[in-house]
Amino acid sequence: MQFKAQEDITTPIDAVFSMVSDVDRFERMAMRRGVEVRRVVSKTPLQAGAEWHTRFSFRGKPRDISVLMTECERPSLMQFTSSSRGMIGQTVIELLALSPRHTRLSIQLSLAAKTLPARLLLQSMKLGQARFRRQFQARLSDFAQELEQRHNHGV
Repeated sequence: MQFKAQEDITTPIDAVFSMVSDVDRFERMAMRRGVEVRRVVSKTPLQAGAEWHTRFSFRGKPRDISVLMTECERPSLMQFTSSSRGMIGQTVIELLALSPRHTRLSIQLSLAAKTLPARLLLQSMKLGQARFRRQFQARLSDFAQELEQRHNHGV
């Protein structure tokens, strides 16, 4: 199952990459939402090989997911592989400079099941696929607006 979304941002590519690669901020955001986040391999500056273990509750069960940054090419690409007991995911974040002040942010998420329960979960997601796609695009749009505001207000 794949989800793709893109958004054009009125912010230079280097600034967008710096904000998108601010993993400390994303870790804090996840923790505020009840996700346990532990950085296993810390790469400074952020680069391929950085790794995190996360734990959260989904549908009443604890879930453990490992996330590994497999590629990082400043300022245009970040790629992550995530895995749990039942599923594997790939996330690709691409940035394209449309002009010196405009950047296109594209995110592609792919999920694949390794177990029967994970296949059932993916099947239920496929039934609500249109809703998931709308939510995915809406969240990216909100995120793009936040990036523009942070850049314009120096936050």
